[in-house]
Amino acid sequence: MAEGRGGVSGFLGGSPVSVLARLVFLSVLVGAAMAFLDITPVGLYESVARFVRRLVANGFAVLGDVGMWFVYGAMVVAPVWLILRILNFRK
Repeated sequence: MAEGRGGVSGFLGGSPVSVLARLVFLSVLVGAAMAFLDITPVGLYESVARFVRRLVANGFAVLGDVGMWFVYGAMVVAPVWLILRILNFRK
């Protein structure tokens, strides 16, 4: 019985097995990148906690950091997004 885009497949964005395979692959890639950059999940948590403490302690002057993070991230994310959109447009 084909469900089309409804049910579990619709919620997950594909069959559970293919979604699981993609998640495993992406987890390995992200884990490798984090290891290469010497970043740990605990380190990320501590960085966020430290940022919030600084934000409160410095009267929100830290928001400039977020602005820079946005600019740096956008310099990577926007071109990647554009390339992916162009590649998907051809299909």
